[in-house]
Amino acid sequence: MKTKRITSAALALCLALSLCVGAQAAGSRQEALQALGILSGDDSLSSTVTRAQFAQMLTAASPYKDAAEGYGVSLFKDLKGDHWASGSVRVAIEQGWMTGYVDGTFRPDQAITLEEGCAALLKALGYDPSDLKGAYPAAQLSKASSVGLLDGVSAEQGAKLTRQDCVNLFYNLLTAKTSAGTVYGTALGCTVTNGQVDYSALVSAGTKGPYVADSAALSLPLTPTAVYCNGALSSLASVQQYDVYYYSANMGTVWVYRSRVTGTLTGLSPSAAAPTAVTVAGVSYQLGTSEAAYQLSSQGSFREGDLVTLLLGMNGEVVRVIDALENEAVYYGTVVSSAKGASTSSTTSSSTASAQVTTQVACTDGVVHTFYHSGSALSAGKLVTVSATQSGTTVRSLSAKKLEGAVSKDGTGLGNYRFADGVQILDTDENGGYVRIYPSRLAGVRLSGEDVRCYTLNADGEIDRMLLRNVTGDIQSYVYISRVEDNSMEMNVSVDYTYILDGQAQSLHSSAKYPVSTGGAALVYEKGSLKSIRQLTSVSLDSLSSLSAMGGGREYKLAEDIQVLLRDSTGGQGYYLTELSQVNGEDFKLTGWYDSLGFSAGGRVRIIVASPK
Repeated sequence: MKTKRITSAALALCLALSLCVGAQAAGSRQEALQALGILSGDDSLSSTVTRAQFAQMLTAASPYKDAAEGYGVSLFKDLKGDHWASGSVRVAIEQGWMTGYVDGTFRPDQAITLEEGCAALLKALGYDPSDLKGAYPAAQLSKASSVGLLDGVSAEQGAKLTRQDCVNLFYNLLTAKTSAGTVYGTALGCTVTNGQVDYSALVSAGTKGPYVADSAALSLPLTPTAVYCNGALSSLASVQQYDVYYYSANMGTVWVYRSRVTGTLTGLSPSAAAPTAVTVAGVSYQLGTSEAAYQLSSQGSFREGDLVTLLLGMNGEVVRVIDALENEAVYYGTVVSSAKGASTSSTTSSSTASAQVTTQVACTDGVVHTFYHSGSALSAGKLVTVSATQSGTTVRSLSAKKLEGAVSKDGTGLGNYRFADGVQILDTDENGGYVRIYPSRLAGVRLSGEDVRCYTLNADGEIDRMLLRNVTGDIQSYVYISRVEDNSMEMNVSVDYTYILDGQAQSLHSSAKYPVSTGGAALVYEKGSLKSIRQLTSVSLDSLSSLSAMGGGREYKLAEDIQVLLRDSTGGQGYYLTELSQVNGEDFKLTGWYDSLGFSAGGRVRIIVASPK
């Protein structure tokens, strides 16, 4: 039996996803400038930019941005010392980036033109006007174009700059080379690769946290314009006590994470004196703060055998440890294994040894948690709910709660119910096999009452957890049978099967003869033992993409963990694991093997064999 799970890397990605990650994403130039504090406010991108605003952007995009603070004197008669931009204007004048007018004014509210802006940015890059060929403004615009400042800028000579123009100009400034040949943005601490600013690094550098909410109200030095909770757009009203949060003042954004793990503390590494990782409910977590490290150290208040709750940050690291919250931790899942034995000092805080059940449960979050409890051992594949509180851990059988209907084509709901943000869906079988899936995997699929084993609703009446019965077929072990040797004699059945699984050749001797031949197949297990082998259906494929294949005028979806085997071109019978990107329909004869085994959301190509033409 093959057991699959999705790792907790989703936590590490939440921040990036909620921010429209990466400098390549639409609007990311604007977000990069916001992260650096170059672009502020919420004015429309189509609004014009004044000379004062441009001076402020220019100073913020320089190593002198801190020097602009505290200025109370102005060099110009139309710019008082208490003007909001007086400090920035003074820096821009002193550095020679901008100049005033001969009548002693700066004209802060006058719109800045393209040539004026380019002249200032070229000076910031270290280019002296005397070194430019030609006269103003043609010389400035020509040089600005050659160094890349005008990439993506639609304004022409004489045009008033808009905020969108400035987004492109200042982003290009960060990636442009100075007169000395260095990339300008590196002086501001930016990482620039292939002409792109590493946005995720900017966000990380400007993000403060982690902090823990001691109540339902956060202590913030800003009024946020955006709040995300576990990666989904939310509001401050959704904050709960013990949430972990981060904020960026430049971006006006708060990120809240409500990820907690409750269970028995069974180990510290490398030592209790100076731990860097903790094991709770059978899973190891890195310690992300000095507070958590102290709490779990020999000087702290927690010991092995204690029932604790870990408050996790955006990367799944431990931010703080608290006593197990009463009625807080409830898990739903399927039993992977369960055995009864004697308790130890690391599995209970009691000084008296007693019989104890150790049960591993694949929970709807895709993580296998280990629980220590009283009672009897449970059979693999049984659905359970686990409550972990200071009073102890209780594991109960989960009653069936069936549901049928079609999943919407956009994967947002099932039947009359919507899926909650972050809904947890676990596909399971009767033997403890499981795989964490996401709503998009079920989009457009009709589920019968037998497909849904159980589900729960949140306070808004949305499905927040769902346990399925082998709906996707993704739990199965798919192999390519390369040889079947039948050595049966009269009443004695003896068959040898050679198959390839994940590129490795394996052999199986069986006293049963299964109705399969050379080609793709699924190994079917029951209680840990092979029950049968079922043949997959073959199809000749004409073309491939990363998600699907075409064959005989029909489109076939590809399994996410598809196995692509390259057949030996020398005439041998060898098969070698390769990548999907390494084969195509022009150079190879492609044979796909898909499951037609009755899974409601199956029908995926599981194996492709590529033979050189």
